[in-house]
Amino acid sequence: MAQDWNLRSRGHVCTLCGRPLQDNTPVVSALKDTGNGYERFDCHPECWNGSERDWTPFSQWDGVYHAPVKVEKKEPLKKEDAGELLRHLVTLADPAMKNVVYVLAVMLERSKILVERDTKAQDDGTIRRVYEDRKSGDTFVILDPCLRLENLGEVQQQVVALLSGTKTLGEVSAEEEGVESDSQAT
Repeated sequence: MAQDWNLRSRGHVCTLCGRPLQDNTPVVSALKDTGNGYERFDCHPECWNGSERDWTPFSQWDGVYHAPVKVEKKEPLKKEDAGELLRHLVTLADPAMKNVVYVLAVMLERSKILVERDTKAQDDGTIRRVYEDRKSGDTFVILDPCLRLENLGEVQQQVVALLSGTKTLGEVSAEEEGVESDSQAT
């Protein structure tokens, strides 16, 4: 079974032909569910449309390829911003943080940093949302935990505490387990 969330970086060469993708040109992106995770395809439209596949994409979208821009780090002890925190939490793959991961993704979507590319209902009743970072092209597959309104405020406070540095991941993870058991009890 696939993880609750997943991160796949945008490729810089066509997955099918191997030629480099050119800045500001159309690209077709797709995710293939391998059963153990997701494999990402970034292709020239003509390569994607001309290829034969014996599989159906989990998610597929058209976009524009933007070549990466090297950014110099300004200060080595910079506090994590919401995007960095989301990436960090996704790499940890801690199921206790699913509410925080989801709220961060929604915050970044509302800030126009992430764009929702697809929504998939799974056989087990869960919903996975596919987000793409507008600048880097990184793709996130995020579990929608179907947060209850009465729990949203607490999760938002946890996100703010993590971003401000007033709480550690361990403290928030313990609180998340409390929110999880509260939502299951009702």
